[in-house]
Amino acid sequence: MRILLVEDEVLLAETIRRGLSNEGFIVDVVHDGVSGLWAATENPYDVILLDLMLPLKNGYDVLRELRDRKIWTPVMMLTAKDGEYDQTDAFDLGADDYLTKPFSFLVLVARLRALIRRGAPERPVVMTLGTLTMDPVTRSVQRGGSPISLTAKEYGLLQFLMRRHGDVVSKAEILDNVWDPAFDGGENVVEVYVGYLRRKIDTPFNLATLATVRGMGYRLSADRAPSA
Repeated sequence: MRILLVEDEVLLAETIRRGLSNEGFIVDVVHDGVSGLWAATENPYDVILLDLMLPLKNGYDVLRELRDRKIWTPVMMLTAKDGEYDQTDAFDLGADDYLTKPFSFLVLVARLRALIRRGAPERPVVMTLGTLTMDPVTRSVQRGGSPISLTAKEYGLLQFLMRRHGDVVSKAEILDNVWDPAFDGGENVVEVYVGYLRRKIDTPFNLATLATVRGMGYRLSADRAPSA
């Protein structure tokens, strides 16, 4: 089992390398993002351990370029940053796991073995629902090839709805998942932004994919013409 470790903290990298070697792994170590990207594209690995904050090219950019090149080797991000948005960004770009420093070495080994068992099936990160596509890498949205310009909040709302497509989601669920926890406004803001989003992803295309389910919430479906 061959591992690529991309970590700029030399002492930490050596500690991880030694520990994994004792567990039977073969570990290649590089200390910057450019070298990590080169190694990951030139050699076959079972898992890539990728630090987030790297010199020359950060972990996000390395991961983005790997997935753009259709290299689907499982990637575990290693970082001292533990914000939920950092984790969300990593998973949106195609990461398979995320471990916050400091971490238990036993946990690291267990999760590495789980990733290796899972393997590396091809899994494009672009989300598609009917003619609507969302690319978290470029943060672009299109309907039938026509670009749609969204604000950051509209984008977050659409991303949540696409992940839950077909389900009815309440205003409270949307607030919990799209708005900052410190937001103290009412649920009516969801209705306002649903209206904004509908006018961008549906109205210009004569579709009605973002439906209001009276008394319950909203549901995003594949291409659907408005009712007569």
